[in-house]
Amino acid sequence: MSGRGDTTQDAGLLSPVRAGTPVEEAVCDQAWLQAMLDAEAALARAQARLGTVPAAAARTISEAARAENFELRELALAARETANPVVGLVQALTRVVSATDPAAAEYVHRGSTSQDVFDTGAMLVARRALLIIRADLARTTTALGALAKRHRDTVMAGRTLALQAVPTTFGLKAAGWRQLLLDADRRLGQVYDHGLPVALGGAAGTLAGYLEYARLDGGERGEPDLDRYLDLDRYLDALVDAFADETGLARPVLPWHVLRTPIADLAAALAFTAGALGKIAIDVQSLTRTEVGEVTEPAVAGRGSSSAMPHKRNPVLATLIRSAALQVPAIAGALSQCLVSEDERSAGVWHAEWQLLRECLRLTGGAAHTAVELAEGLDVRTDRMFANLQLTGSQIVSERIAAVLAPHLGKVAAKQLLTDAATRSQETGDPLPTVLAATPALQGILDPAALATLCDPSAYTGAASSLVDRALR
Repeated sequence: MSGRGDTTQDAGLLSPVRAGTPVEEAVCDQAWLQAMLDAEAALARAQARLGTVPAAAARTISEAARAENFELRELALAARETANPVVGLVQALTRVVSATDPAAAEYVHRGSTSQDVFDTGAMLVARRALLIIRADLARTTTALGALAKRHRDTVMAGRTLALQAVPTTFGLKAAGWRQLLLDADRRLGQVYDHGLPVALGGAAGTLAGYLEYARLDGGERGEPDLDRYLDLDRYLDALVDAFADETGLARPVLPWHVLRTPIADLAAALAFTAGALGKIAIDVQSLTRTEVGEVTEPAVAGRGSSSAMPHKRNPVLATLIRSAALQVPAIAGALSQCLVSEDERSAGVWHAEWQLLRECLRLTGGAAHTAVELAEGLDVRTDRMFANLQLTGSQIVSERIAAVLAPHLGKVAAKQLLTDAATRSQETGDPLPTVLAATPALQGILDPAALATLCDPSAYTGAASSLVDRALR
């Protein structure tokens, strides 16, 4: 067996929905490494703003905290010895800083702990990924809004339990897809704006290390003893605020080493988003069936070809989106399970989150990116929609006819009459209007012209058009 390239790299071979998409790069190992380094640099700058780390040291640390200064594989292998990647990273960062300024190296990771750095890095990765996902959702909702407006009055068969039910409009269907994505973006926006906090807790969530180093560092420079002169609550507030400001992340009420609300909320929003995209995908798959043929994906040469059947053009985009939609909720459930974390630091629960979170981000991001192309290029075949409305010989409006006849025959009798008429229509192949016209119980109640109007599917779409207008407003 032979091959080329780095055999340790996850190139996306088994996850094509995210392969080559912007979110894939935003959550790759290199991006995650940079986010942890950004957390370290931001912490040093925050401490420098409060006077407990020299400004020159913070600048040196920030300049050294570049991912290209480190070997990813070496850090990954070193992580096996400590169960997390931060310990080895701190050692490597200290060496890089020391090569420039040995004195500054003393202030790397000052008072901090691995989970503070990793969790802050995770929030930075998530924030950057959510920017990409939300931008793609915005493009998709714009495209769906245009479809809804264009096809506001395009009549098609509404289907329930896989069968034709009553008429609807494609505009209403597209407006429904759009509404789901607006709901998803609102959830992601709430997380983005308020639910991605810095992590600052120290070894066991008391911030004791930060306070002790601040006290010692202040004493070394002849500054007032923090134990005696400084309001500790005010210092902690200032430190958390400065760290949040340096990173652009939110300020938590408490350290959240084992209070995993940020992860659970992010997972839930990603699961909803993937599910909303999956709804669009499965509808497109159903409508693109050979026997239905009401929509088709945008045509791209070579895309969707079968390895065995030359005539096929498979709905690749919808398939990719649906694959993500089936995976993300399951993974998100595992992330929610990580709320059950023991003591002040978990042994394995926190560690289990990392790959799950990345997978949720890149699968959802891949689906959102794929949905842009699907929505912007979807081919709506109105001729097939019209033709499919005729398949039941007007049985699709039996509900309407039963309602019109109820005042004359009674509700139960009217429904039974339409049930019997629909059965005869199916058995004989005669259109429903023909069967009804020959029904003795209807003589003198409906003339042929009134019957023809009632049996027109395009005249029975309820409030569909108004609902589209409401949604687009």
